[in-house]
Amino acid sequence: MSSSACHVFQVRSLYKRILLLHRTLPLDLKALGDQYVKDEFKRHKTANPTEAKRFMKEWDSYAALIEQQAKEKVSKPVEKVYYGKHLPEEKLHDLREEQLGQLHELMQEATKPNRQFNVSEDFEQKK
Repeated sequence: MSSSACHVFQVRSLYKRILLLHRTLPLDLKALGDQYVKDEFKRHKTANPTEAKRFMKEWDSYAALIEQQAKEKVSKPVEKVYYGKHLPEEKLHDLREEQLGQLHELMQEATKPNRQFNVSEDFEQKK
C-alpha cells in the first residue's frame, strides 16, 4: 500500500470511528458533532502534510476522549456525564482567526438553551 493510500485509509478509519463514537452521545450533541466532523474532514482534504498530521493527532485525541467518556457513562449510569474537556488557553493562542471563529460558533451552538431534542422525552417515547 502506498503512503498516500495508507493515509487515506487512516483518515477514513478515524472518521468512521468518530461517527461510531458519536452514537453514544445525547441526540443533540450527536447531531452537532456529526455535522462538525463532516465539515472539518471536508475542509482539510487538501491540507499540507504538516497540517494533516496535526489534524489527525487532534482528532485521534478527541476520539480517545469520547471513547473514555462513553465508557464512564456505561460504568456509572446514575451519574451525570460531561462530554468534552476544557480547552487550555495556550491552545487558543495556537489557533488562526478563522479557527477561533469556528470554535466560537461551535460553542454557541453547543450551549444554546433551547436544544433541538429533548433526550429524556425521546427515550421515554421508545419504551
